[in-house]
Amino acid sequence: MQIAIDGPASAGKSTVAKIIAQKLGFTYIDTGAMYRACTVIARRNKIDYGDEAQILAAVDHDGIRFENIDGEQKVFAGNEDITREIRTPEVSANVSQVSALSGVREKMVSLQRQMAGQMNVVMDGRDIGTTVLPDAEVKIFLVASARSRAQRRLLDLQQQGIKSDQTVEQIEKSIAERDYKDSHRAISPLKKAKDAVEIDTTSMNITQVVDAILAEVAKKQKNI
Repeated sequence: MQIAIDGPASAGKSTVAKIIAQKLGFTYIDTGAMYRACTVIARRNKIDYGDEAQILAAVDHDGIRFENIDGEQKVFAGNEDITREIRTPEVSANVSQVSALSGVREKMVSLQRQMAGQMNVVMDGRDIGTTVLPDAEVKIFLVASARSRAQRRLLDLQQQGIKSDQTVEQIEKSIAERDYKDSHRAISPLKKAKDAVEIDTTSMNITQVVDAILAEVAKKQKNI
């Protein structure tokens, strides 16, 4: 079974996707982390975020992989753990530009489909239900107000021990700008799949969101 969870930045996709995967015994694939890893590789190699050819060459050289260590998913570029680095404000500010590059998307989508074709997966991102896994049995589209997402992002950074001088207002502005970029890009823009179930998480806690998604999965499993 394939479960696709899409939505804008900081709508809670990754958090609930991990829990859903754990509860169902499925494999969780964080597609956003893959694009963030590409951005980190570009930054580390001092490559312009719009230079597709050089970014692809660097990604081929370094490699991106996930490892489950002590029950936690870690992201590696080459042999270096970049799990925390991919969540820094600089990466968040530039990942939209990198992920909009057609060659980068083509490469990452190919890897994502390979993974999904081998196992039961929960995959989250911007275009999973529309582009990556258009035949997914369950499609969810999470939304939330920009302010609530900014508050979550700030709390997430604090919990990870990542220092940030940004205020909630600045993060909210950054999130709104990313929403615009993601939904207006030419290739695989952020949009809700026609057959996706929309869930507004603004006033919901994690448990409530997880329960709502599991209910949709249960409905689908009854019909299989």
